[in-house]
Amino acid sequence: MKAHLKEFYTTTVRPQLMKELNQHNVMEAPRVSKIVVNIGAKDAVSDSKVINGVKDVLTMITGQSVVATKAKKSIAGFKLREGMSIGVMVTLRNDRMYHFLEKLINAVLPAVRDFQGVSPTFDGKGNYNLGLKDWMVFPEIDYDKVEGSRGLNITIQTTAKTDAEAYALLKAFGMPFRNKK
Repeated sequence: MKAHLKEFYTTTVRPQLMKELNQHNVMEAPRVSKIVVNIGAKDAVSDSKVINGVKDVLTMITGQSVVATKAKKSIAGFKLREGMSIGVMVTLRNDRMYHFLEKLINAVLPAVRDFQGVSPTFDGKGNYNLGLKDWMVFPEIDYDKVEGSRGLNITIQTTAKTDAEAYALLKAFGMPFRNKK
């Protein structure tokens, strides 16, 4: 699996950003360091088999094995006990990260119904969070083989020092941002 976006970054995006941000060392240029994909499964509290189905789907989406996230403390009102599996997550780095980002930008986001672009809001430290309401927009998912649909959270962590640098980086990759107000 060759990550075209990684090659695009080293040949086009990084030199462009260095010139734009007036940087002289390639190590100063902002880059994507990791992508974390997280799915919460609140109904796993009553049915422990739900986590296995969610794990299989997230493995198909990312191409990497996933880890179950566990409850940190017990909450009686939710019938939740400490250590119970309540979701799954995966951290992507290197080629898989670039492959996932390329798929997200070119195939998944355009497939979202009534898509008007993603919010240009960052966390203040150069990282970007994106929530999708339905995992059915991913091309790997067979509608007949999964039970129901779930939302997922995607966190793109960058080495950018500011939100403006991170915005410039993701914009250069082709992230379809809505117009800033």
